[in-house]
Amino acid sequence: MPANPKIGPETTMADVLEAYPGAQRAMFAKYHIGGCASCGFRPDETLGGVCERNEGIPVDEAVAHIIESHEKDQARQWSPGTLKARIEGPEASDLALLDLRTREEFQNGKIASAELFSHEKLQEIMGSWSKDRPILIYDHRGESGCMDAAAYLEGHGFQNVKTLRGGIDAYAQEADPSLPRYRLEIA
Repeated sequence: MPANPKIGPETTMADVLEAYPGAQRAMFAKYHIGGCASCGFRPDETLGGVCERNEGIPVDEAVAHIIESHEKDQARQWSPGTLKARIEGPEASDLALLDLRTREEFQNGKIASAELFSHEKLQEIMGSWSKDRPILIYDHRGESGCMDAAAYLEGHGFQNVKTLRGGIDAYAQEADPSLPRYRLEIA
């Protein structure tokens, strides 16, 4: 599929999600569609069908929301070079880096000053961090979990949350070759 193709009523949800990976998060945030078994959808369902069975949401409105959310997701991402410049710049100390990977991955290599994201860390963030503190979230490859975590924090009032495009893997390749790179094996 071409980058950001036109989607419409006959587009399957699989194709919508391929073109706009954050579409499910966007649909859930605005319409409560796709977040659980009772409001989920099948990959072969069309966008029009999903909209129709969910209170007749106008497809054009849903498409506009998906595209707007996608653009916000893109603006939320920093490149590895942008992060490196920020880490090496005068405002480095106020940037919170949160690593979403496993403890084992974190212990084997992390971006300088990063903290492992955990339940305890989330309690600390919610309880004592300033809502305007700059936060950057990363994982191994910059996948949807980062965007989900960023959206969660933004939904709780945090105003300056970013994610790392391509995750620590891209950062190691483009900005800091001293970091170990690895490939995840999925069983």
